[in-house]
Amino acid sequence: MDNNLLAKYAKLTVCKGANVQKGQYVVIKAPYFAAEFARMCALEAYKREASYVECNLFDEQLTRLHYKYASEDELKNLPQWQYDKSKYAIDKGCCYIYITSPIPDVFNDVDAKLLADVNLAVNQKMKPLQYYTTNSVGQWTIVAYPNVKWAKKLFSDLDEDDANEKLLKAILQAVRVDEENDPNILWDKHDKDLLDHCRKLNEYNFESLHFVNDLGTDLYVGLVRDHIWAGGMEITTDGRKISFNPNMPTEEVFTMPDRNRVNGKVVATKPLCHNGKVFSDFSFVFKDGLIVDFDAKTEKEYLRQVLDMDEGTRHIGEVALISYDSPISNQNILYYNTLFDENASCHLALGACYPSNIKNGDLMDDEQLLANGGNISINHIDFMFGSKDMNVYGKTYSGEEIQIFKCGNFCI
Repeated sequence: MDNNLLAKYAKLTVCKGANVQKGQYVVIKAPYFAAEFARMCALEAYKREASYVECNLFDEQLTRLHYKYASEDELKNLPQWQYDKSKYAIDKGCCYIYITSPIPDVFNDVDAKLLADVNLAVNQKMKPLQYYTTNSVGQWTIVAYPNVKWAKKLFSDLDEDDANEKLLKAILQAVRVDEENDPNILWDKHDKDLLDHCRKLNEYNFESLHFVNDLGTDLYVGLVRDHIWAGGMEITTDGRKISFNPNMPTEEVFTMPDRNRVNGKVVATKPLCHNGKVFSDFSFVFKDGLIVDFDAKTEKEYLRQVLDMDEGTRHIGEVALISYDSPISNQNILYYNTLFDENASCHLALGACYPSNIKNGDLMDDEQLLANGGNISINHIDFMFGSKDMNVYGKTYSGEEIQIFKCGNFCI
């Protein structure tokens, strides 16, 4: 791997993604095989005079062994010190850098119910701290790093080294990093373009959206009153007003649907990798905001377990628009990773809404968000349903219908 390019990527992650501030506590979470890149990010954070960089490495294959052999009680019992450690960092006003590098199918032989039950128990324990990222109180960013198993899943015809290099090249291309450019300048322009889409959509102030394509999607999504479209750069809500990019790459603009006003059928157009299991060829039927029927070609039982984790998971908390003719979509790579696949396609999210997508949402508690149509859940699971023939129509409060997407792309 080209260390110069990786160093440029690390600098982009720290400066434009997390935007680490002088004296700030930084938390990096990364798989063990991304340790070198995590060190590069730590170095860049210290160059920006971070007070301390905490680095937590994990291993999904070791986690699989825990699921196979550890007792269920121990798996569900998240130690208090882990909660306290996270709270300590949040109380210090930390920023988070998440380095994702999935191993698709790693939990294929793990019992679906056990996986769902443990995930539920851990999420419930950590729920009081989720506000910090979901409300954008502090900065956070997610970036990707390749691994051999992931690369071979994508490029099975190549040997391991070539596959890994090809995946790294694709990742760097998606985040606008190459040998010659200054990616910070490109990201400034990209953020401006996304904000321009948001401005137009906010000016229309649509009451609802209608999605339709030839694959079977025919879905009406009501939007909450006083909703806000966002995308690209965000600003912290804790008074410091620090800009950051939560997802790198990102191509989406998104807002808050009304959890009780979603009706019709949506057909996924890409597989979804969730907790090491892969759902494919799946669809949902909504009635008054609730998923009342669903199907999936693979992992249907685990999907059922996920949907039943809490009441909010059968509602949606996010609707996002991405043109079919966009950089990641044009790579024509199925990444089996939501960070990339969601940015190649219009998507919805099962579960929690982002309070920043409604006026004064950062000041609302859970009951107030629910009263305003927002959704509360321990989950936030994006799935993709955009297509090259997707048409999207917005309905205004005056009853006017405006076409937003034509043949998969923005037309406003």
